[in-house]
Amino acid sequence: MRSVWPPSPGGTGPLSDEDLERVYGYPEDLTGPFVQVNFVASADGAVAVDELSKGLSHPADRRVFLLARDLADVILVGAGTARAENYRGARTNAVRSARRARLGLAPVPPIAVVTRTGALDPAGPLFTDSHVPPLVVTTSRADTAAVREAGAEVLVAGDEDVDLPRALAMLAERGLRRVDCEGGPALFAAMIAAGLVDQLNLTVAPLLVGGDAGRIAAGPAARPPRRMELASILVDDGFTLLRYRRGSG
Repeated sequence: MRSVWPPSPGGTGPLSDEDLERVYGYPEDLTGPFVQVNFVASADGAVAVDELSKGLSHPADRRVFLLARDLADVILVGAGTARAENYRGARTNAVRSARRARLGLAPVPPIAVVTRTGALDPAGPLFTDSHVPPLVVTTSRADTAAVREAGAEVLVAGDEDVDLPRALAMLAERGLRRVDCEGGPALFAAMIAAGLVDQLNLTVAPLLVGGDAGRIAAGPAARPPRRMELASILVDDGFTLLRYRRGSG
């Protein structure tokens, strides 16, 4: 993987893990939540192949995906994506654990699932195959008895729908300010509409998918559209990794 823009201090050679940490690191001394969103899409805009993002991925994309988890306090995901992708708890190894320790982060970030209804399977890997209990971000009307019994911490943020600004504030109150949002499209669209996206990490796969695959954001429109500034461009084997930061306009 190499940097196309801005120029890498080390020249045009491959980027090291330390280089990527500098590219994708969160701002220092955060006093509130900072949300980065991670997606991969095909060159013609598809968000999935056969309804899963795996068909669009690549080792470079996977490398950044795992790094984003390593740099975060919490991983945020919508319930639909958690079910479709069969989410389990975040994993680690010696190298990744050392990185998190060096950055002063907890050994493993929790998964926080956004669900209006609380309809999650307490026997699924999100609960049974995890080093830390998940957080369930939901509404006052949700039935949360089963997930509570399975060990989840429940955060009630809203009545009919999840109040995303409130949810992020509740995570920040727990020291979880570096938020790595992994989708899906409905949650991303809601985050855009609420003006909560600080950074988008978008991998463009050199594939044409066609069909009726959805886009990375599907939901309420942002009025007006949110301005983002291009912050970096990395490439590897035809895959283009774009990073956008919140703009001033």
